[in-house]
Amino acid sequence: MEDFLARLGEPPFRARQVWQWLWQKAVATPAEMTNLSKELRARLDQTSTIRLPRVAGRQESSDGTVKFLLTLAPNASIETVLIPEKDHYTQCLSTQAGCAMACAFCRTGQMGLTRNLIHGEILAQILIARAHLAETNSPFRLRNLVFMGMGEPLMNYDTLVTALESLHHPQGLDFSSRRITVSTAGISPGILEFGRTGLGSLAVSLHAPNQPLREQLMPKAAKALPLDKLLQLLKRYPLKPRESITFEYILLAGVNDSDHHARDLVRLLSHVKGKINLIAYNESPGLPYHAPTPERTLAFQRILLDKGVVATLRKSKGRDISAACGQLAATREGSALS
Repeated sequence: MEDFLARLGEPPFRARQVWQWLWQKAVATPAEMTNLSKELRARLDQTSTIRLPRVAGRQESSDGTVKFLLTLAPNASIETVLIPEKDHYTQCLSTQAGCAMACAFCRTGQMGLTRNLIHGEILAQILIARAHLAETNSPFRLRNLVFMGMGEPLMNYDTLVTALESLHHPQGLDFSSRRITVSTAGISPGILEFGRTGLGSLAVSLHAPNQPLREQLMPKAAKALPLDKLLQLLKRYPLKPRESITFEYILLAGVNDSDHHARDLVRLLSHVKGKINLIAYNESPGLPYHAPTPERTLAFQRILLDKGVVATLRKSKGRDISAACGQLAATREGSALS
């Protein structure tokens, strides 16, 4: 931004002013940047474009979850989800259009990868969510961000880091790193590098307690970084005091939800400072998986708890609009989203 404004003959402090208008005040036209001179506003209008993704559709769940379908230029679509909590909102952000990881239980993974998102496309999802909350007079603010939407964040690593740095900017979006979580299927390089930035917490999509089952469910991630090597890497992950790694484990009926899977999971994670987030599978049309019964889910959790493992059961939201974990699958024009 400083380089761009310098080419227009402006001093560096103008970059901060423009940055603040864009990200703190969500102004999308130079004419509204009233602390800039009329001449500069005119030059910005002539030499630059402020382009937000277009909201092509929006659906609201019975539980208050809101899913947005956004179209990007050129020729890509993504989904982002706004999730209501007790006194705030959490937003699930996408980092890629589609996903190359091909996880067997995930609708996004069945799409394949269209392209990486750029810095502005990642952050603009937050502006769109905030605008929605303002328009609907919500009494709660957007507080937490989870990079658990479409795509594998660490496969767009450099852009992810610049976006996270921008999120922290006090004259911009101004989020605390304690309110940001980045989820990965297990990508190296990227995991340790992200840990060293201190820009957010780490969540790892695990979903299996052994390598053969993980290869069945997460073929590309499991082969690129086998489970034993992933765990060795995570033992070296730099954690802040009172911080731990979150392991996400989707329970699939008859596939990875038995008692022996639970006991294997305890042994697997015995030397890593972590907690387990259990997620009953959110069924998707065309995929051959089902959620376990509530009794089976609780029995699985009980084995972990009895062994001293911190294991929480995530309550899925937005299932009725296909906005829950593993269900995102953006479509182009003609989508049923409305």
